[in-house]
Amino acid sequence: MNICIVGTGYVGLSNAMLFSQQHHVVALDIDSVRIEKLNRRESPIKDELIEQYLKQVTTFKATLDQQEAYQHADVIIIATPTNYDEASNYFDTSSIEQVLQDLNDCNSQAIIVIKSTIPVGFTQAVQSQFPQLKIVFSPEFLREGKALYDNLYPSRIVVGDKSEIGEKIGALFKANCLKPDVEVLLIDSTEAEAVKLFSNTYLAMRVAYFNELDTYCASRGLNSKDIIQAVGLDPRIGTHYNNPSFGYGGYCLPKDTKQLLANYNAVPQNLISAIIQSNTTRKDFIAEQILRQQPKVVGIYRLVMKQGSDNFRQSAIQGIMKRLKAKGVEVVIYEPALQEERFYNSRVVTDLQNFKHLSDVIVTNRMVQELSDVCDKVFTRDLFGEN
Repeated sequence: MNICIVGTGYVGLSNAMLFSQQHHVVALDIDSVRIEKLNRRESPIKDELIEQYLKQVTTFKATLDQQEAYQHADVIIIATPTNYDEASNYFDTSSIEQVLQDLNDCNSQAIIVIKSTIPVGFTQAVQSQFPQLKIVFSPEFLREGKALYDNLYPSRIVVGDKSEIGEKIGALFKANCLKPDVEVLLIDSTEAEAVKLFSNTYLAMRVAYFNELDTYCASRGLNSKDIIQAVGLDPRIGTHYNNPSFGYGGYCLPKDTKQLLANYNAVPQNLISAIIQSNTTRKDFIAEQILRQQPKVVGIYRLVMKQGSDNFRQSAIQGIMKRLKAKGVEVVIYEPALQEERFYNSRVVTDLQNFKHLSDVIVTNRMVQELSDVCDKVFTRDLFGEN
């Protein structure tokens, strides 16, 4: 088949590599630098498996040309960004709508699969707006730095269409993954949209829960690790996703929880808003703990959300930085993924030893070996040494 991928971020590029094993794939993007890198078989994002697959695939190309991307496509996968707009309290879906308008204008007969995260009810609305297009929503459940792995070995495949088109898309994804027993669920589009938002909000809730447990222990002088380990040994709770942090962050959880809350308009709720508030409270608490040490200079070790990733969009540690700077504390940053000399008016230090020397306190979301020689300066809530 001829498959077009619109957008070459985590979702788009992982899908491109997934399908390039068996199909002809053209990736469309508006970023010429990304396109050039991809055609040189260089990944613009950090993901070891994507980098490996990209060097091997022979049926993949990237382009800026819409006509080239769309004209022979049997399936078009939309994976453009949908950032959360604080002013409107809603996802900005304009990039998806523009792609759909372009496909409508060229009378596309392809099956269009939306992979971007969208508000509940969006697919139904755009299908009514573009009745001649075949639009399906299929949510992604990917981890940063593990996006292709999670496509090759998915926990489940959810397709928001119960017709033959939905069956075809579900079979397509299943045939290209490496997990033979993966379950394919065909449900209505609006339910599929809700699945994505509720899944990510549950993960945010779990992060918030163990962070609040850790806040209690830190405030009362208790051993967080012992309590979390004992709590997690209940099989109904489990020992996963329980490592305290500075709060949930990244590209998905902050915006998806807010979008779900917006979708709760006129529907009774307490928990969803509490999850969002808990994340703010956690950052306040962490900043207060650091300020108690009365540092003159605080070093921020890495802005990225987790090890093995180069993404620091909405990372929780940035919220800590803002709180410290608001109190007049100088902040310096060590972040190899940054090319700039300053980040939000804070100095970026490229030499690790100099960074260690300058910092009175070094703040890191996750402890790493290269900070072991200055562990007396390190502030972290990492208990288990994992993401």
